[in-house]
Amino acid sequence: MILGFEMDDLIKMDGHNTAQEIVRQPSLWKQIYELIEKDRQRIADFLKKNIDSDTRILFTGAGSSDYVGDIVKSHVKSCQNVRAESVATTDIVANPQEVIERGVKTVLVSFARSGDSPESIGAYRIMQENTETIAHVIITCNKDGDLVSVAKGNGNCFMLILPEKTNDKGFAMTSSFSCMLLAALLFFDIDRLDENRKYVDTVSRLGEFIVQEDWRKMKNLSRTNPERVVYLGAGCLGGLAREMALKNMELTNGRIATMQETILGFRHGPKTFMDKDTDVIILMSRSEYTNRYIRDLLQEIYQDTRKRKLTVISCEKDDEVEKISDECIYVEAERVPDVYSALLYVLYGQMFAFFNSARLGIRPDDPSPDGSVNRVVKGVVLHSYCERPQEECEVVV
Repeated sequence: MILGFEMDDLIKMDGHNTAQEIVRQPSLWKQIYELIEKDRQRIADFLKKNIDSDTRILFTGAGSSDYVGDIVKSHVKSCQNVRAESVATTDIVANPQEVIERGVKTVLVSFARSGDSPESIGAYRIMQENTETIAHVIITCNKDGDLVSVAKGNGNCFMLILPEKTNDKGFAMTSSFSCMLLAALLFFDIDRLDENRKYVDTVSRLGEFIVQEDWRKMKNLSRTNPERVVYLGAGCLGGLAREMALKNMELTNGRIATMQETILGFRHGPKTFMDKDTDVIILMSRSEYTNRYIRDLLQEIYQDTRKRKLTVISCEKDDEVEKISDECIYVEAERVPDVYSALLYVLYGQMFAFFNSARLGIRPDDPSPDGSVNRVVKGVVLHSYCERPQEECEVVV
C-alpha cells in the first residue's frame, strides 16, 4: 500500500504518480548525497573559481523552483559569506531592470524540474547578456530539457543533473522540489559535506517513517473538511510555507482557498482570512527566540475561537504548545538545522494536499484537466531585452 491506498485504487483515481513520488523522496535524498559526493572536487573547484567576497549569488526558478531559493538563500549566505538572493525567473523576465547589476560578479543558480519553462530560458539569457562577469549553476531533473540544451555550450556553467526519478511525472512538484533543495544545500556547503552526511542520514530515516506510518495524521486532518488552509512559518520555514500552500492549491485545483504568511506578518491583515472552516498549520522553528513569537501567536489564535483546527509541526516536544493547539505532530529528530527540517516538514504538506485532492474527487496527477494550468507553463512569449547598445546585444550562451 502507498499512503493507505492499493495501487489499483491509485491508478483508478489518477494519483499513482504523485503518491509514489511523495513516498520515494527519502530514498532519493540518499542518492542526491552520493551524486554530490562523487563530484565534490569539481564542485569545490567551481566554487573557488567563481565565488569570492564580492560575488552575488542569485537563486532563481518559477513556482516551487522559486521557493527552493527562498529556503536555501540564508543558509548559503552563511556558508559562503556572500550576498545571496532569491528572485523568481518570472520577475527577472518581466522586470529585468530591477534585478540586473551589470558590474557585479554574479553566480546565477537556476532550479528547474523540466527546464522547459519559457521563463527559465528567458532569465538565463537576460542575465547572461547583461552581466559582465557571470557563472551559472543549473540544478535540474531533466537532462533533455531546453535549459540544458541552451546552456550546454557555456564553459562557465556547472550542470547538476539529478537522478531521473526526481523528474516528477505528476502535475505538482514533490520529489523534484525536495531533491533540488537538498542538492543546493550540499553543493554550496561542499567543504562540510562529510559533516552534513549525518543530517542527510537523519532526514532520510525519519522521512521513511513519515511516509510509511505518519501519513495517517494528515489523512485525519483532511477529514476535518477544511474550506480554507493557512500555513505559517518564519525564516527559511516561511519559504517552505509558500511551497506547502502552493501544493494544496495545485492538487485541489483551487477548490480549497489557501494562503501563507510569516509568523508576525499574519496579524497585519491576513488574519482576517480565517473563518470557522479554516485549518491553520504552523511550522515550529529550531530557534527558541523565534518560537517565543510562535507561541504568542498560537495562544492568540487558540483563544480566538475553538471552531478552527490548529495544527503544529515541530521537531521538538513542547508541553506549552500542546496546551494551545489541537494537534502537535512531532518529528523527533536529532538536532538538525531548520533548513534540513524543511525536508521533513514538506512531506506532511504534500501528503495533506494529496489527501485533500482525493477527498474532493480531484485527480492528483492531473488536477486541472481543462488545461487552464499545465505541468510546464505554456503561453509565455519571450521579448528581447538588453541594457547595452543594440549592436552589442547578441544572443550568447
